Amino acid sequence: MAAERSLPNLWHASAPAAPETQSLAGDITVDVAVIGGGFTGLSAALHLAEKGVKVAVAEAKMIGFGGSGRNVGLVNAGMWTKPDDLIATLGAEAGKRLLTELGDGPSVVYDLVAKHQIQCEAVRNGTLHMAVGTEGLAELRDREAQWKKFGAPVEVLSAEHAKALTGAEGFAGALLDRRAGTIQPLAYARGLARAALAAGAEIYTETPLLAAERKGDVWKLTMPGGSITAKSVILATNAYGKLIERTPWSAHTEELTILPFFQFATQPLSDNVARSILPERQGCWDTGLVMTSFRMDQQNRMIFGSIGRLDAVAKGTHRAYVKRSLRKLFPMIGDVRLEYWWDGRIGMTTNNLPQMHVMAPNVFSISGYNGRGIAPGTVFGRALADHVTGEPNALPLAETPLTPDPWRGIKSAFYRAGAQAKHLIDHRF
Repeated sequence: MAAERSLPNLWHASAPAAPETQSLAGDITVDVAVIGGGFTGLSAALHLAEKGVKVAVAEAKMIGFGGSGRNVGLVNAGMWTKPDDLIATLGAEAGKRLLTELGDGPSVVYDLVAKHQIQCEAVRNGTLHMAVGTEGLAELRDREAQWKKFGAPVEVLSAEHAKALTGAEGFAGALLDRRAGTIQPLAYARGLARAALAAGAEIYTETPLLAAERKGDVWKLTMPGGSITAKSVILATNAYGKLIERTPWSAHTEELTILPFFQFATQPLSDNVARSILPERQGCWDTGLVMTSFRMDQQNRMIFGSIGRLDAVAKGTHRAYVKRSLRKLFPMIGDVRLEYWWDGRIGMTTNNLPQMHVMAPNVFSISGYNGRGIAPGTVFGRALADHVTGEPNALPLAETPLTPDPWRGIKSAFYRAGAQAKHLIDHRF
């Protein structure tokens, strides 16, 4: 797996400071140990601490280092998979429950933001799934019909209406999902951490898990500066589960195809230009084969993303593609400067749904959000907190056996190469 590089990430530049944390120094005993300081792990820690459970989070790097600090920031409802396909995969009862819980996921996020006064640029005016051509519009109409069977407030908009809400040229329409919205993702993660600490959780950063040993009915987890002994362990590392070599319980990464996703952020746009682009500040992504996303932040920066990794070979191609795309979609922007750029990993599963595993006795993992990390991560973190404290039927997803995907490396390489090739030629003519 490719090493992480330090890139100029807008979220790091604009988020409120992280709460003060330190690496673990010494040996501690808690009821529950959480491995990973992203949306899932921090949500679990917060909800456990609010129950009065003694919980400690061990994060190998810093709060929100992985996908939580590289996210687009779209707080979407449900999964990327269409409702009918989800039910066909999980069955009627389990599928409807997961659709209900994740359909309500944005409400869970925004309720936490309000309750804990998290400063994360939270806007809840919906998201817009933009239609590329007639095929894309047909796909959105199908999604609309399927979600409306569950009473979801979704609506397909005409090309004219979509242009009025976005300022973007060339889309055939859009699907507006009023349940959803946007946040500054790293600011949200840091806010969850601050709330968890206030509730009594312990959070240790720069504290990678090196070894795990079963001692009777508890686990002893070894870190560089000490150990955590706990009865239960929540593994919340997702696509960054192999960030540390030879760390225990990383087998779940063998069933994830890594889809790299990059973002560029412009300089702040002038007020007159910014007023004509996403005036209600919805977040957007499209139906294109190589998906793109775009949104604005509170400083009037346009944030534009797509599939690909900003390595030395591909960075120039992707940067040029972003500049061409912005001129094509938003002619009023002009030739703006790109001030920030960063990338991250999306963990894709073979059925495009998260997977819940019992990695060892009392060691629980959920991974594979397939590009929907914010709301599902928050919901599953809460559900894991309920599960490890003995609440029956807390998890809206059944345990499944680990099923490594032998083609994951080839698929990931194909996505990277295919996206780079497409970005090399898109919008040139």
